[in-house]
Amino acid sequence: MKTNLSSQIKLDQIPRRYYNPDGEVEFTAITREEKVYTRIFETMNSGSEYLAEKIVKYIKRSVAEKGKCVLALGAGMNTHSVYAELIKLYNEQQISFKKVVVFSIGEFFPLEPNGPCTLNLLKEVFLNHVDILPENIHTFDPAVTKEDMYECCKSYERAIESQGGIDICVCEIGAAGTLAFNEPGSPATSLCRLVLLGSEARHKIAGDYKCENVPTTAITLGIHNILSSRRIMTMAWGENSAAIIKKTVEGAVDPSVPASFLQGHPQTKVVIDLPAAEDLTRISQPWLVTSCDWNDKLIRRAIVWLCQMTGKPILKLTDKDYNDYGLGELLALFGSAYNVNIKIFNDLQHTITGWPGGKPNADDTYRPERANPYPKRVIVFSPHPDDDVISMGGTLKRLVDQKHDVHVAYETSGNIAVGDEDMIRYVMLMDQIADQFGFDNDEFHEKSRQIHEFIESKASGDIDLPEIRFLKTMIRRGEARIACNYIGVKKDHVHFLNLPFYETGTIKKGDLTEADVNIVKKLIEDVKPHQIFVAGDLADPHGTHRVCTDAVLAAIDELKDEPWMKECRIWMYRGAWAEWEIDHIEMAVPISPEELRFKRNSILKHQSQMENAPFLGDDDRLFWQRAEDRNRATAQLYESLGLASYEAMEAFVQYHPI
Repeated sequence: MKTNLSSQIKLDQIPRRYYNPDGEVEFTAITREEKVYTRIFETMNSGSEYLAEKIVKYIKRSVAEKGKCVLALGAGMNTHSVYAELIKLYNEQQISFKKVVVFSIGEFFPLEPNGPCTLNLLKEVFLNHVDILPENIHTFDPAVTKEDMYECCKSYERAIESQGGIDICVCEIGAAGTLAFNEPGSPATSLCRLVLLGSEARHKIAGDYKCENVPTTAITLGIHNILSSRRIMTMAWGENSAAIIKKTVEGAVDPSVPASFLQGHPQTKVVIDLPAAEDLTRISQPWLVTSCDWNDKLIRRAIVWLCQMTGKPILKLTDKDYNDYGLGELLALFGSAYNVNIKIFNDLQHTITGWPGGKPNADDTYRPERANPYPKRVIVFSPHPDDDVISMGGTLKRLVDQKHDVHVAYETSGNIAVGDEDMIRYVMLMDQIADQFGFDNDEFHEKSRQIHEFIESKASGDIDLPEIRFLKTMIRRGEARIACNYIGVKKDHVHFLNLPFYETGTIKKGDLTEADVNIVKKLIEDVKPHQIFVAGDLADPHGTHRVCTDAVLAAIDELKDEPWMKECRIWMYRGAWAEWEIDHIEMAVPISPEELRFKRNSILKHQSQMENAPFLGDDDRLFWQRAEDRNRATAQLYESLGLASYEAMEAFVQYHPI
């Protein structure tokens, strides 16, 4: 069973010479926009292997020169794959850590007995698996108080100095460009100190440490301490890191992006994978730094970029525009601007369809979906009981109105996202109507009493009672049924899969197993769909979407050789967190003003997910607002390129089983 197929989705076929050019001359040319040494690898695993090998090389060199090597280590999730490779090299007897001294680059304050602890995590993922001496592991005094904080930090700096300073600092580049716990605004001169953690950092910590009670402060080595290291090895993986890597590597040195200070360190290596590199010039606009291997997607991206740079629609671009912005190669390939313009205009035009299930009895040569069969059997997989309407509510309505046989499958209960206030409101209602509806008995009153008492004494991190989780599940199911009924989905076509990986009662979820995949697989086998819609927004902040996507893709992988499955098309949508880039969009479904209001009303049926939803993240907009803004932005982009003007658009990319 393949359970990580989402990580293998590659929308771009990046030529190797863009990210791993041959020879120093080509490397220098293609990286001329980059201000810090950056290595790009195809995968996180290959990047981690490179880093581990370099770290081992430097450790051996330092031990040979002075008898020891001093490491400053971070515990962020991006470092874990590097530590796994170091453990592998240790097990292969290629390195010993007996002469290595380790300093933690940061720790939470105050340290709670069952709270997150960077040193414990470091031990769990690395230090406990190698031969480092316990006396060589250093961290901040766990008993420190705020009153003693200044002296504690100075003592920690003196301890580093007494070891001869840091030889190698290993840490990740955080989501906001953080280094260690240095938040945006940290100056280059900052030293070891107590810092206030921002909301973005705390949200990431909650995910990394699988905890709900996240400290608001931490002790950290400052930017100056980190830059004093002889070598800095830092990394970032995944598309969530792309924007901040662009600022770190190609932007100006700016305290609002602490990692940008790495540009001033001569022995820094930034190591990233292709998804994290997607905004760098050599990956996103390679025509600015080298000759290109042109394909349809790269040409489309280049023309969209040229339109944005010139402020012109596609059909008004001239030969001069192409030459002025470094796209003369396309003129040589196509003969004139007009030839390129009309090709890309038509390509984009052909992505637009008001018939997401295919238009019956129509020429489908240039349509994204087939005309036949009609009507189609359709399954829309929704990770939570509202992602369907948030992500593709307009398309879902179109599919129903155009008489397709539409099933909606909610993969998880979403019960953890229901606030206690929303749940207790229903308990209080049942308290009031128990006599009228005939359940005024001792068993009900005992359950009600237990629920009220639990909520009144509930502490952060407490796992809800089974009865509470059941009620929260029923609340989300009820909202989903109301939304589906509003759209017109048949009652018996609404499926609640309750995938087991989700049902832990806490933010921390289980691993995807065969039991999860088999549930999805059975539904697909029962329906034998002609279309499947699946979440493709792998950047969601809580990770559930990725696991749900992996469950669907694993089921598809096991069924892909079935004759009926070979006739099924899989479309990926994105939700409230991101949108497909226009060069990847293969189907764009227009939404009228009336349909957009209908979509908003569908989202609003999920009342428990409005202001009180715990996973809104750092974006102050509610889910319906995000969805509308995102859909309008897609339509405005198409309009700016000279195509038809619509109120909004929902976008999709086709998935081809790997």
